[in-house]
Amino acid sequence: MNNPITLLTSPWEKVFYELVSLAQRDLLIASPFLSERPLHRIVEIVQHRQAEGPVQVGVVTNLAVDHLLSGSLDIAALLHLTQAIPDSTVTYLPGLHAKVYVADSRAAVVTSANLTNRGLAGNREYGVLLRDPALVSAVRRDLLQYASLGNRVSSETLMALTQATQDLKATRRRADQSITARLRTEFERRVEATRLELLKTRARNKTTHGIFCDTILYLLEKHGPLRTVEMHPLIQQIHPDLCDDSVDRVIDGVHFGKKWKHHVRNAQVFLRRKGVIAFDGQRWFRVNPEERAS
Repeated sequence: MNNPITLLTSPWEKVFYELVSLAQRDLLIASPFLSERPLHRIVEIVQHRQAEGPVQVGVVTNLAVDHLLSGSLDIAALLHLTQAIPDSTVTYLPGLHAKVYVADSRAAVVTSANLTNRGLAGNREYGVLLRDPALVSAVRRDLLQYASLGNRVSSETLMALTQATQDLKATRRRADQSITARLRTEFERRVEATRLELLKTRARNKTTHGIFCDTILYLLEKHGPLRTVEMHPLIQQIHPDLCDDSVDRVIDGVHFGKKWKHHVRNAQVFLRRKGVIAFDGQRWFRVNPEERAS
């Protein structure tokens, strides 16, 4: 693991666990899918090294109902990680597709592979291992910025989602074995209840306005000047749940659905009045702090 940039091909499981072992302060994980074995192995490695000091584990993932129900995201294993490693966090970001793994500012892997058994050893995956400090720091910084657009998920919420997932799977099994409309209706009711719980998680400690303000600033920093019509699909990719044109609901003060473009417009106006972004008649762009001071 000494080259600045190394091509990775499957299986790369050994490299991943070496990366985990490198972490002295924190380990960042971004993966839409998560399975039990890799998460449990991370716990073992981190706990084994506790005498050398605590390691914070931060996980960014997509807690979609379909992921929970299919088992592509093992919510029970994720809960186990947060309970076994006190200095751990879980961030829920619906638009997540990236698979990135970072140990401190020492090493990072950017890859096509989810943190699953097949992602580490079964599927044909490609990626790069980065050991160049500047590159690793850039990846780390960008991942933390992106993760800040999501919502932290408490252990209590993970426990509730674990139980809800178990109930959903049991109800689906009964529904699959039955032709009665009552059981199928019950299954759909439980699915909707779990979706609602996930939306509440997204709404916790944030407002629609705050989420869109943060996202606009993030996009303008990453992409440079953007027209509003260019900004809309980028925002929708990051927050598909907030920008669902087929629904119209308010949960804990956060708006989900049809009026999202109106809320984006309000956020643009607010940021312009604060002097952090500007509009030249066509595109929005960030204003440098020096320009604001003058």
